[in-house]
Amino acid sequence: MWHGRFSQDPSARLRAYGESVSFDQRLALADITGSKAHARGLRRAGILNDAEFAAIVSGLDGVAQDIREGHFVWREELEDVHMNIESALTERIGAAGAKLHTARSRNDQVALDLRLWLREEVAGLLVSVRRLQLALLGLAERAEGAIMPGYTHLQRAQPVPAAHHVLAYIEMLERDAGRLTDAAQRANVMPLGSGAIAGSTIVLDRVEIAKELGFPAVSQNSMDAVADRDFACEFLSTCAIAGMHLSRLCEDTVLWASSEFGFLRLSDAHTTGSSLMPQKKIPTLPSWLEGKPDGFTAICCHC
Repeated sequence: MWHGRFSQDPSARLRAYGESVSFDQRLALADITGSKAHARGLRRAGILNDAEFAAIVSGLDGVAQDIREGHFVWREELEDVHMNIESALTERIGAAGAKLHTARSRNDQVALDLRLWLREEVAGLLVSVRRLQLALLGLAERAEGAIMPGYTHLQRAQPVPAAHHVLAYIEMLERDAGRLTDAAQRANVMPLGSGAIAGSTIVLDRVEIAKELGFPAVSQNSMDAVADRDFACEFLSTCAIAGMHLSRLCEDTVLWASSEFGFLRLSDAHTTGSSLMPQKKIPTLPSWLEGKPDGFTAICCHC
């Protein structure tokens, strides 16, 4: 994309340092979704004719299928997910593929992809939070009438219903769900059309493209749209807080399953043992998450 004024190819060291495709390839399907919407905008603006538009959509569908099936070959020399997909598209359909980049920069493209991806991830996480809340509610119902000691500083303090202790985590998770929803709302603004920094002289109908992509609003300032990732920081912060709550739940599980506490017994299906100490029944999954605030992101979000 930018080799025109250079007489030498970038060095292998520079390519290795500058590439992002090793990790941003997870944005691939979001990138294709955004590209289809952008292509429709180009057709409405008269930049693409019907045949070119049809070829682009069909070609992008083929690329998406290859990615889903694991057949797509990611090339480091193409730097990122955007150029890998655009190059593959152009190889498939010819010159029409190159026209897809008209009135678009990788700057507003990645801003769009990240927002699309984050919005979908939040939706999946909210489902996971609700499922965990329902599981905890079922546990509280089964523990109705049971009394257990409540602890401060790991010292027995006051007697409490076991259900009361379990229901505390439902409250924490409810706030986590609220923070996820808020983060998604602030990310739900379409930046496409911002170009590299100051828009484009080729005017597309941004509002129509936003409607197609399910965005309720378009960005108002091109510099802000392409340069700021505060919405991603907010999402990560929310995941860290939720991870802290899961870590607390896992800590309680590990303690309660120990011989010293003995408040619960875990299923053999969710525990492991020791080759040297046959008496051990290890709460493996809670132990992995215990004390790791990033566990929510790592296990639920695959970030």
